[in-house]
This record gives sequence, structure tokens and C-alpha cells, in this order.
Amino acid sequence: MPTFDVVSQIDRQEVRNAVDQAKREIVNRFDFKGTKTEIDLTDKEMVIESAAEGRLDAAIDVVKGRLVKRGVSLKILHGGEPKPAAGGRVRVRFDLVEGIPQDAARELGKMIRDSKLKVQVQVQGDQLRVQAKQRDDLQQVIALLKELDYRLPLQYINFRE
Repeated sequence: MPTFDVVSQIDRQEVRNAVDQAKREIVNRFDFKGTKTEIDLTDKEMVIESAAEGRLDAAIDVVKGRLVKRGVSLKILHGGEPKPAAGGRVRVRFDLVEGIPQDAARELGKMIRDSKLKVQVQVQGDQLRVQAKQRDDLQQVIALLKELDYRLPLQYINFRE
């Protein structure tokens, strides 16, 4: 029986490369001189800090532009409310979302079932497994999910006959 998995994964190397490129651009740009704009990346979050809110917004635009150029979806970034930090600085924190949460998995499963395609959907941890008797039904599910433009970046892996 043909199957595939729906997952939401982050290519951490591409994210790291995009942040490194953004750091280099911020160091070299004239409008960032003296603002001490910093970007910190961990496994779970990205923190951007600057002296002024205008420079913070510009730094966020630089980071997002670099992520897009490297093929990383901006849907992995959640949060992003500017908050005051020590010393009159401004900080914004983005959570890096990976995996499909249970509520989102149930919602996606319901959407797939409501499409009246002859497929079976199972939630397996932080991913969905979709099974069907025919390969064409699976391809229709992939097309449906791509057309949906869901709030998480979705990838389709382990397509098996």
C-alpha cells in the first residue's frame, strides 16, 4: 500500500548559513554602524537585538531576506514582538518551530478526510502518515496540502509504493 509522511522540518544548516550571512551584512552596512546590532541563534530560538527599533526592523528584514534566499520558509519563525531590553536597547525573540503539533496534526487530518479522497491518515508523533490504495490519491493529497498554504512549512517524505 503506497504511503508518505507529512513533516515540518527545519534545515538547520541553511538557517545557520542565512544568519551568518545576515551578521556579515549588518557588520558591513553603513546604517548599522554604532548600533551594536546582534543576532543570536540557538537550536530553539533566534534573538535579534539593536539600539533602536528602526534598526531592529531593518535587521529583521535582512535576516528574513537571507532565509528566503537560502530556501528556508519564514513559517518556521513564530513570535517576534519587540520588547525593551537593558540599556535602552530593543530585542525581539523568534521561536524556531519544528514538527507538527498535535492540534495542527488533527486539523490537517480532518482537512484531508473532508476532501473525500480514499486515503487513511494517522498521526505519528510530530508527523502524519498518509496511506492509500492508489498512488494518484496520494498525489492529490500532496496537491491539496500545497494548495492549502498551511501555517507551518510542510514537507512530504518517505514516499513508498
